[in-house]
Amino acid sequence: MRIPAITNANRRVPVAPGLMVATVVLLLTVVPASVEAGGAQETDQPATQAARDAGRPDVDVEGAGASFPAPLITAWADEYRDETGGRVTVNYQSIGSGGGIRQFLEQTIMFGATERHLTDEQIEEIEEKTGGTAFNIPITLGSVAVTYNVPGVSEGLVFTGDVLVDMFRGEIETWNDSRIRELNPDVELPDLPVQIVHRSDGSGTTAVFTDYLSKASEWWEEEVGFATSVDWPRGTGANGNEGVAGVVQTTPGALGYNSLVYATLNDIAYGAVVNRSGEPVLPDLASTSAAGDVELPPDTRVSITDTPAADGYPIAGFAWVMVYERLDQNRAIRTRDQAEELSRFLYWIITDGQEFSEPLDFARLPEAAVERAEEMLSRLTWDGERIGEEVR
Repeated sequence: MRIPAITNANRRVPVAPGLMVATVVLLLTVVPASVEAGGAQETDQPATQAARDAGRPDVDVEGAGASFPAPLITAWADEYRDETGGRVTVNYQSIGSGGGIRQFLEQTIMFGATERHLTDEQIEEIEEKTGGTAFNIPITLGSVAVTYNVPGVSEGLVFTGDVLVDMFRGEIETWNDSRIRELNPDVELPDLPVQIVHRSDGSGTTAVFTDYLSKASEWWEEEVGFATSVDWPRGTGANGNEGVAGVVQTTPGALGYNSLVYATLNDIAYGAVVNRSGEPVLPDLASTSAAGDVELPPDTRVSITDTPAADGYPIAGFAWVMVYERLDQNRAIRTRDQAEELSRFLYWIITDGQEFSEPLDFARLPEAAVERAEEMLSRLTWDGERIGEEVR
């Protein structure tokens, strides 16, 4: 079958001023607003926001986890600081989904972020320890791009699931292999070894990518499987999306995987993947949204890789924020004020904050996902009181 050539050479994503994608620890410094004695506080906020914030203390909200949504969470934190007049500081550490899950379970952070939702076993452990569940709150949708560095080839190459599996396992060793040439008949491919680059840390991006490879290949499912960290058949490991991006950029013949935002921000070539309908599809906002247009279970824990949507990109997934139902049972949250501000921030990112998603190449949440998220957030409690309903 002849696959039409696809190019992504002209695709660019606007970047918010000051956004540093390669930053491992994303911290925001806040200068508290001051009020002169006997005078009114000057503010650019709408009166309704100022009224809501009146008398509330300054609060730091601490989170950590996935590098995939880190640019978006950073933008949200910066905007939310302005929304609250500098009163609420959101500090987020980009350490990978595996690290975020670990720190969330250890209760050293108020919220975690992940592309691999909590397992049944992890939720059961939380229920035993806290007397309540843990929620996976969807915050955005994103795609995992197949990135590469092939000298002389800048346009979007086409891949299939089985070809990707065999490249990552070593069955396809050079870029001019007949199976790759068959998918890309109009591209002059060099006789260059395929250099695999993968994540070395626990990663939700890895979970999404290997989930897709497991659906594409029975061998991969049985021998490697899917998880935030797997025993790769071969390749060079790098830490974080930024690490993989750096190795791919500097290694001729490299083949890796990155969240789409890291590929576009770093101007790395990425390819189209043939979906279940037989269509070669590039990752973008439209194809990611199409993949996410699915019926969601109440807890939103769902895989959307290998989408049946004809125009859907097959390596896409949700990113979630993890939060305890009983916030007072999380040792990282020491006061009710912290619990309330965390709840307000999470409500804000799934509603007003969604307008910042698309400029950074993240898809907005479908309305069904927003409704599920709001329902879960409404159940957040502090010392038995439903503060999730109070702060909406």
